[in-house]
Amino acid sequence: MQVQKLRLQRGWSQQQLAELSGLSVRTIQRIENGQTASAESLKSLCAVFEIDFSTLSSEPTMPASAAVIHDEQLALFRVRKIRGFYIHLAQYLVVIVGLGVFNLVSNPHKLWFLWPALGWGVGILAHAARTFRWLPFLGAEWERKQVEKQLGRRSGMTHRGAQEVLPPTLHPTEGVSAPSRRPGGRGTPMGSGPSSV
Repeated sequence: MQVQKLRLQRGWSQQQLAELSGLSVRTIQRIENGQTASAESLKSLCAVFEIDFSTLSSEPTMPASAAVIHDEQLALFRVRKIRGFYIHLAQYLVVIVGLGVFNLVSNPHKLWFLWPALGWGVGILAHAARTFRWLPFLGAEWERKQVEKQLGRRSGMTHRGAQEVLPPTLHPTEGVSAPSRRPGGRGTPMGSGPSSV
């Protein structure tokens, strides 16, 4: 994952790296997932990162089966999110219908069950928006860009922090304390005058 590491150190997104290297975003994603890259693609990336070709060409690649397993895990995670939403929706319908029946039987003149139905319904809509990505600015792409931005900032802060830790160079004459003087004396160092009898 050397390409991903180099990209995040510079605070670039996959789209930015694709534009700088002349490659497609899909090609960048495949390389970062460990799939084999062509020599031309590696040369383009080395030119962008200003590194030697051997740095990327010697990197071990991930077997194709591992990349497939990774994609399957992502798909399984998304299916579980969808299943969780439908379970939530079923719970909402059962509870609200039960409250509605109880409300109509006990006090049909005051439909109080509409209030929990409305409040919980807002939660259902928010859950659906997250599950089915109705809000693109808060979806997986937004999360990925924010992670890349934070990692890029952290890398820059670490570099600046390392520079600040280094102590400043002292002048040859700095750091040498002046000789002690007598209190009230006229600049005569202590111990340099005649001793009292």
